[in-house]
Amino acid sequence: MSSLARIAVLCALTFTGAQGALAQHLPDTVTTDVLRVCGDPGNMPFSERKEDGFENKIAAIIADELKIKVRYYWLTQGPGFVRNTLGTGLCDLIMGQAFGSDLVQTTNPYYRSAYTLVTRKGEYEGVTALDDPRLKGKSIGVIAGTPPVNRMGDLGLVSTMKAYAPYQLDPARKHQTVAAEIIAALAAKEIDAAVLWGPAAGWLAKQSGVAMNVVPLLKEPERPPMAYRIAMGVRIGENDWKRSLNTVLRKRKADIDAVLRAYDVPLLEEDDNKLAEPAER
Repeated sequence: MSSLARIAVLCALTFTGAQGALAQHLPDTVTTDVLRVCGDPGNMPFSERKEDGFENKIAAIIADELKIKVRYYWLTQGPGFVRNTLGTGLCDLIMGQAFGSDLVQTTNPYYRSAYTLVTRKGEYEGVTALDDPRLKGKSIGVIAGTPPVNRMGDLGLVSTMKAYAPYQLDPARKHQTVAAEIIAALAAKEIDAAVLWGPAAGWLAKQSGVAMNVVPLLKEPERPPMAYRIAMGVRIGENDWKRSLNTVLRKRKADIDAVLRAYDVPLLEEDDNKLAEPAER
């Protein structure tokens, strides 16, 4: 995916925030009477056309605070997603982006989470790190190209791991996402364990119908990183729009955290690799 070109011309538009907030100037590509969200129509637990993913719920919180409605521009996640959503001007906001992404300008992060080890309950109890000898020689499902693959290579786990292609674009596919396919394989005992991004793993494991443990990988080395701050993405140069969103994120933080916890997203402390207690967020 090529980086977005920096927007060169900004036009002054009036944007009225919730409860009589002062008007701000926004780039002319941002629509101010509706929250135009770039979304994947089939990427649970993040988003879905029925708007029952946690990113859909958070988008609704943002819109509620801005006193406008949400409108989605749907496109399946894959190469060119940013270019064909924000880049085309058909939508103004991507809900979940790694903080500091070079493809978009990111807001302040609204949560921090980590990759997780997923196992069937009663197996591999007490395993909290990838270097545990009990994982040696086991079939571990992982999405190709994700950070855990590098770590698994360092530990000699690659020869027996099962790597899944990162995108599942076939309309006849059995599962909605690759992560869902991996969890289904774990439930069916086709693999021994899985290493998946925590915000996907927690919800999918609960939906699988098989009791599973989802353990955040908090003891791994800093490189490759296993924990990430997640922000929202806007077009590069849209600084006032970003600041408006930051204000909403700060004001509605408790509501957003409640949504994330309801979807079993492992939430980490801001600056420490340990799970955050609800009162600490």
